[in-house]
Amino acid sequence: MPDVSRIDARGPRFAASITAVLLLVATVLSLVGISTRATGGYIAYQPLSGQTFAPSVWAVQQASLGARVADPGFLLLLVVALLFVWAVAAPRTAPWGVMYRRVVQPRLSPPTEFEDPRPPRFAQGVGLFVTAVGLLLHLAGVPWALPIAAAMAFVAAFLNAVFGLCLGCQLYLLLQRTGLVGRRGSAIA
Repeated sequence: MPDVSRIDARGPRFAASITAVLLLVATVLSLVGISTRATGGYIAYQPLSGQTFAPSVWAVQQASLGARVADPGFLLLLVVALLFVWAVAAPRTAPWGVMYRRVVQPRLSPPTEFEDPRPPRFAQGVGLFVTAVGLLLHLAGVPWALPIAAAMAFVAAFLNAVFGLCLGCQLYLLLQRTGLVGRRGSAIA
């Protein structure tokens, strides 16, 4: 039985790399989808008052629920959110972790750096929260919610993949210091 109290620190970065690519595509698809498309009814530009024009009607607001669900950006972000659910609920069987352990890790030198699996798992939960909020707001007809949520999740995954900076992990450690999460019985009295 593998030791699940610590994980190879390179694994979460590998998963973040794939997730970042998926989130980048989801961001682009949502930017060109119904979430950001105006359908008319612009408020006119008034130079003297400095007021700029803005659309009063967005395509996502007029679209049916079926059309909102069928938006390609929504569908891809939904897939990413389901992958986040999987990584939170069963991290040992999540696809990117399994791929890393079976395909990538055997080709690398033995790990020299290990980490607690709780912060990366919490980070997956944060990613799930951000994407779920974007998905729900999109379904409710809120313009720009989908690309903003996808872009926020992309930035976090990109920072982890490229620089090893896990924002969700940092949030976990901050919450742990305040005693809100992750406290186990301390061996130090």
